[in-house]
This record gives sequence, structure tokens and C-alpha cells, in this order.
Amino acid sequence: MIGTIVHQLTRNLTQEQLRDGGFASYFVDHTTGIYPTAASGSPWNAAGIGVKGDVIADLTENMAAEQKARVTYDNILRLSDDPDVNDVIRFLREREIVHFQRFGEAVYRAKERMDQKNVYLTNPAFDQKH
Repeated sequence: MIGTIVHQLTRNLTQEQLRDGGFASYFVDHTTGIYPTAASGSPWNAAGIGVKGDVIADLTENMAAEQKARVTYDNILRLSDDPDVNDVIRFLREREIVHFQRFGEAVYRAKERMDQKNVYLTNPAFDQKH
């Protein structure tokens, strides 16, 4: 969805707008195609996905990712004055909040099914030597 918004906002830029808006170097490399990067310019890569194979660790990582995305949307809303963009960003922000809540519920349910005496919330059955 974000890629579509970026495309819609950039597809008809003039050469002057590309230069004056600081978009020229991006345009040289990608035209107006979508190349996922952080605002800092760092390209997206899978290293940002923390998967450990432990249900609590992975769900907690997912919750953190949802909160980080929500903060990004909050920041976009602080900067944007385009009502059409803001409507989509508000929708995406609300979706992150719901995802955070659902992951939180999943953590709660996972903890219910584990050995409650284990402070570290690992599954002792998995760690037993056979």
C-alpha cells in the first residue's frame, strides 16, 4: 500500500520537482519504481526479521515490529498534509494496533500452555534430553 502511495505521488513529477524535492538521486537509480528503504536510505533486507524458533521470542519480536510500524505511521501523519495519503496511513496505523493486540493475545495463550513454573517461558519438553 505504501508503495502504491509513493508511486501515485511521484509518477508525474517534473524534472524540476525531482531536483528541488531531493528525489533526483533516487530517480536515477529507480525511476519512480518502488525500492523499499528506510527513511535513512538503508535498503530493506531480511536481517530485520528476528526469528528464533521460540514462540515467545518470535511473537514478542512481532509485537515490537507492529509498534515500530505504528510509530512510523504516526511520524508520516505529522509530516503529511495530503488527505488521501493520510486516510490510507490512518488505516494502516489502525491495522498495526490490531496486529499488536492479536500478537499479545497469542503470547498470553502460548504462556498458558507452557510450564508456568519456568520463569523463562521455554518449553521444557522440547529441551529434555532423550
